[in-house]
Amino acid sequence: MQGGSKRAVYAAIAGNSVVMVGKFIAFFASGSSAMLSEGIHSFADVSNQCLLALGIRRSAKNPDKRHPYGYVRETYIWALISAVGIFFLGCGVTVYHGIHTLLDPKPIDDYWLSFTVLAFAFVIEGATLLIAIKAVSGESKNNNQTFLGYIKEGSDPTGVAVILEDGVAVIGVLIAALGLYLTYQSGNPKWDSVATIIIGLLLGLVAIFITYRTKGLLVGQSIPIVNRKMILKILREDPVIEKVYDIKTAIMGVEDMRFKAEIEFDGGAISERYLKKIDINKSFDDLKTHEKRKDFLIDYGDHLIEALGDEINRIEKELKRAVPQLKHVDIEVNYTCHPLTTLAMRSN
Repeated sequence: MQGGSKRAVYAAIAGNSVVMVGKFIAFFASGSSAMLSEGIHSFADVSNQCLLALGIRRSAKNPDKRHPYGYVRETYIWALISAVGIFFLGCGVTVYHGIHTLLDPKPIDDYWLSFTVLAFAFVIEGATLLIAIKAVSGESKNNNQTFLGYIKEGSDPTGVAVILEDGVAVIGVLIAALGLYLTYQSGNPKWDSVATIIIGLLLGLVAIFITYRTKGLLVGQSIPIVNRKMILKILREDPVIEKVYDIKTAIMGVEDMRFKAEIEFDGGAISERYLKKIDINKSFDDLKTHEKRKDFLIDYGDHLIEALGDEINRIEKELKRAVPQLKHVDIEVNYTCHPLTTLAMRSN
């Protein structure tokens, strides 16, 4: 998804930059409050999308000793900063200006330039919106989630942020055009101010939603239920596993999930798999002395532990093959039904 997110974010930066310039030109020519709010809106979008691009770039840094799981969550930090920027710059400034012009309305000039810029903005921002929708739709299919399910619970907030920002931008263009039209027809510039306030409030709602989404991912959101069910299905159907409990999952990054569980293995099944690899009759024929029997049991215990490790490695590969985003598998073996006592083994 990072590739899809990059395309969506950079397309949004390019498109909104051009639109922002056009909106500010229309504002200076017409004096429309709605055009100023739209210009501020586009400026906020460009600034926040630059932050999203920075987050994508920084999240790609390789793991090091200080950050052994890498920097994948930097995407979420910059997405959260972006949401704060939308709230204060996009929502706060726009609503303040709308209220100010509502209390002190000023006449509007050159309506047709404003309408032309808004039509141009509608086309450009609509195109970037479609690019973002395509990127998020592809990722939702890769994760076996519905489109709306990915919007609510997906691991990548950057593509979602672009969809919401450009979606509100398209709606905002229509609201600004309606405000200008009502002002043009009635001669009352307060309609333009009302449109400005509505646009600002919509930006506030977007900021709140993005903040909520990224907060959950930063705190440690569990992986999507569809992935969790797939993992548990594989474990519970495996012939060497008896019980699975104390399950914990977390989204570490855009394409980085973690799964942890305690597993009770079937000692008999693992022993049978190992015994098929050796000649039992020949082994028992050699057990004529106490020392040889002792050596056999020590060797058997050593190989049984190796067999258990092989089973864990096999299970880990199966889980990662079924869920490619599963980068970290942490299996704690609770093995109480064999004379070898309890063994704890971690696989990362």
